[in-house]
Amino acid sequence: MADIFDLIVIGSGPGGYVCAIRAAQLGMKVAVVEKRATFGGTCLNIGCIPSKALLHASELFEEAGHGFEALGIKVAAPKLDLKAMMKHKADVVDANVSGVAFLFKKNKIASFIGTGSIAAPGKVVVTPEKGDPQTLETKAIVIATGSDSAPLRGVEIDEKQVVTSTGALELSKVPGHLVVVGAGVIGLELGSVWRRLGSKVTVVEFLDTVLPGMDGEVRKQFQRMMQKQGITFRLSSKVMGVEKKGKALKVSVEPAAGGETEVLDADVVLVAIGRVPHTAGLGLEALGVKTDSRGRIETDAHFATSVSGIYAIGDVIAGPMLAHKAEDEGIAVAEMLAGQHGHVNYDTIPGVVYTHPEVATVGKTEEQLKEAGIAYRAGKFPFTANGRARAMNATEGFVKFLADATTDEVLGCHIVGTGAGEMIHEVCVLMEFKGASEDLARICHAHPTMSEAVREAALAVDKRPIHM
Repeated sequence: MADIFDLIVIGSGPGGYVCAIRAAQLGMKVAVVEKRATFGGTCLNIGCIPSKALLHASELFEEAGHGFEALGIKVAAPKLDLKAMMKHKADVVDANVSGVAFLFKKNKIASFIGTGSIAAPGKVVVTPEKGDPQTLETKAIVIATGSDSAPLRGVEIDEKQVVTSTGALELSKVPGHLVVVGAGVIGLELGSVWRRLGSKVTVVEFLDTVLPGMDGEVRKQFQRMMQKQGITFRLSSKVMGVEKKGKALKVSVEPAAGGETEVLDADVVLVAIGRVPHTAGLGLEALGVKTDSRGRIETDAHFATSVSGIYAIGDVIAGPMLAHKAEDEGIAVAEMLAGQHGHVNYDTIPGVVYTHPEVATVGKTEEQLKEAGIAYRAGKFPFTANGRARAMNATEGFVKFLADATTDEVLGCHIVGTGAGEMIHEVCVLMEFKGASEDLARICHAHPTMSEAVREAALAVDKRPIHM
């Protein structure tokens, strides 16, 4: 009789592999089923990691071409070797996915390559590309299959000319004109990569704002920054169709409210209108696993689905589609299965836009606080008043705190600026312990650092910043 696992995780993205590792640390016998030939899911293979490699490389290319002279460094105009840049990206991906494979071996986690489906509670069928399916038995199953790029109705994706984020990371040459459909995080990150490498970039967004859902002040300043960098925005607009004309594309755009159609000529169209849960082929309907109107798996506070012994985490359930959110859920469900008290605080999950400069946010926006009728005080400090930012020619942006008007508990923080994604974490720690803006304001920060602006913004809540 085949061995019975304590836990089988379907999917080896950040949620899945972290869940598997934590469960193994807790003494469980664990297996992971992965449909790709390599571990790491979308994030490590075709998402977070490769995009950050290109973002970093393109930022250095831009700096060498346009930023060095102001610092007294004279160099010849940089030349782009896109093939070498793509090799750097591929090397980074290889190192990361190999690292996950090593961690599986270190933690004695069994791995099965093939498409996973659930035949019944406790039974997972693995179907490889070649060969016969095999059935694994387990006490518990965690679904961590992630998400896919959302399709745009009437537009066919070929990942060559009309691409999702996957194809946008594999372009063999710099597009003359890149049209990005969607002004969310993915579209703006990848749009900024190709803009720096030489593309003309036009972003078409159905709503009247970029970065929907973020703090209004952040959205306005961020859009101005991106426009200054050369990105054109067509807000309150919708793409009606994309027609191929040989190597060229004709993109039909009209006002969101309806009106006259305009045709944009493009070399590449990037469809980045969001992501949808990937649950196809799991057998959820036959099992009776409940999903919501958006196709997300419904779970309780313990990540349990409507079917006993089956759990779900990450992009397939409600909440922000973020790798680190999935990781925390993976740890929590593993600990719960081991009889411990796993926990995820959804109020302190940060979000980062890895453009240049970055945007980082945690907690509530001003709009959310107003809608909820919560009285608050705001404190804001610009990087133009920060000594280290001046020294680095990185003065764009600001730090903004939102604190309860009565208790001073920090309810949200929003940062636009160089290194924002690193600076946000001291605020996450503060909020995790229900800290007040006064608490952070009284913590000594090294001088000169960009992080001093975080302290100054906390001081500004009480209208007593020192350097402004």
